[in-house]
Amino acid sequence: MTNTKTFRRNRIRQRIKKVISGTPDYPRLSVFRSNKEIYCQVIDDVNGKTLLQTSSRDKAIIDLKLKTNTEVSFNVGKLVAEQAIKNGIEKIKFDRGGYLYHGRVKSLAEGAREGGLKF
Repeated sequence: MTNTKTFRRNRIRQRIKKVISGTPDYPRLSVFRSNKEIYCQVIDDVNGKTLLQTSSRDKAIIDLKLKTNTEVSFNVGKLVAEQAIKNGIEKIKFDRGGYLYHGRVKSLAEGAREGGLKF
């Protein structure tokens, strides 16, 4: 098997998934990054439920008319933090989904931290 980007990402993702699991008190913030958009979900793995989700396709983010993808990701992180705190979630586990902690994933995490989430 060749070491393509997707193969490497899936290998890292499986390694992260062994360690990180969300609970009702301490859910998991899962990140998915496509070429154009970024999506994140707050997940309770014990009950198998998505508690909340947000993405760069939300109306609140589109209305900001931001220029770069890192700015969009930062504001998605702030938005998910606001929604989580509104639902009584203050601490999360950050699941980067096999992506490197760099660029858009890093700016989403920084936005979530600035929004008030602790991880």
